[in-house]
Amino acid sequence: MPSKKELVEQIVRLLDIRLLDPLEVLLEGDDAVEALRRLVRVRAARWADQMHDGDDVTAAGAAIRLIATLYPDDRAFDPPVDWWRTPLGAVVARRVGHPAAESVSYATAGAMLGITRQGVHDLVRRGRLPRHPDGGVPSAAVRERLLAQPE
Repeated sequence: MPSKKELVEQIVRLLDIRLLDPLEVLLEGDDAVEALRRLVRVRAARWADQMHDGDDVTAAGAAIRLIATLYPDDRAFDPPVDWWRTPLGAVVARRVGHPAAESVSYATAGAMLGITRQGVHDLVRRGRLPRHPDGGVPSAAVRERLLAQPE
């Protein structure tokens, strides 16, 4: 799992790009945006603590709120494979699994586990990871494997 510092920095960077920079443009550089940047940094540390060290319900709640805010869409959350290799993606994989999919592709499972697609294929072939009836592997099984690994 990534360090809390890495997680905080990614959360702050994403919120800055997706929310605060556009707000700064709309408000023409208002000082209120700088106050929000300070507040976001404080809250990002709290969310990182919750996702890193909180109980499952607290961790999932923080992760899902962030995902809903950072990636609003009418469709189910489906990040690119590389997203799972980011600090936020890694902590979400470990604490929640894929929040919007019952099964994930071998490539996504590999990114979540930090291995290759071929590595996932080998785990499935050897019976170490189940195959989902609809294809891919169950998201819950990926999370269980992550939780069984030492941090």
